[in-house]
Amino acid sequence: MKLSDVASIDKVQITSKPRREKNPTAQGAGNPLVIPVYVFTPKGLRAKAPLIVFVHGGVHGDFNTFYAHIVRELLDQGYVIVAPEYRGSTGYGEDLYDQIDYGGAEIDDVKAARDWAVENLQQVDGKRVGIIGWSHGGYQTLMNIARFPDAYQVAYAGVPVSDLVQRMGYKSQGYRNIFKEFIGKEAVDDPAEYRRRSPVNHAAEIQTPLLIHTNTNDEDVNVMEVEHMIEALKAAGKKFEYKIYPAAPGGHLFNRLDTRLARDSRQEVWAFLARYLK
Repeated sequence: MKLSDVASIDKVQITSKPRREKNPTAQGAGNPLVIPVYVFTPKGLRAKAPLIVFVHGGVHGDFNTFYAHIVRELLDQGYVIVAPEYRGSTGYGEDLYDQIDYGGAEIDDVKAARDWAVENLQQVDGKRVGIIGWSHGGYQTLMNIARFPDAYQVAYAGVPVSDLVQRMGYKSQGYRNIFKEFIGKEAVDDPAEYRRRSPVNHAAEIQTPLLIHTNTNDEDVNVMEVEHMIEALKAAGKKFEYKIYPAAPGGHLFNRLDTRLARDSRQEVWAFLARYLK
């Protein structure tokens, strides 16, 4: 309803990598997982348009009205937007929630949404595709461009989770217990697996033009975690852009808010995307 004046909005169902079943002989075991995907198309679109894959954050989260003002800004620039509700997302019952695979098949879910849009939306130019996200969405963005370097022409990662080993070191035991459920073991028991699922350990594989934003007073993703990602990209000789905001009001949410600083920061993002997509 918030976007109906400027967008045609749809919600489709697509398939991704196989679902995980505790009983490998159960009916339907090994079937592809079905996930929902939002589609936002600017009204009055007359020519092929670039595509933005917009990945929600929160791990166990969903694409909700918090993002409406950001989607509106993207629609105003003529982008078609797809937003996948990847495995682990909330609002779809216990089944999808329990399929969570942090840094695993959830990455494939996002790529599946990208591929579906390119193959099925006639108004999309498949040679102009960007991916964006904040927090866990930023993590997803980094992992996607590392695993699928030819799929995206540009990427933006806002306050991205970047180093799971370092992250477990500064978070509480309760937080570490949650990740034990996600991955099967704690980082102390299987650091190699946490490294494998960390963008910082895939910096050398990134080829897509990339912009990163972080904030020194982020209360969720500590700035040192993102700085580690920035240092890894520099060490790998990658060309990318970044900005570290000094104590921007809003902490982890600083440039997703409705403030002047947030809007100005998003304009930096839109200008970066336009360089490669317009």
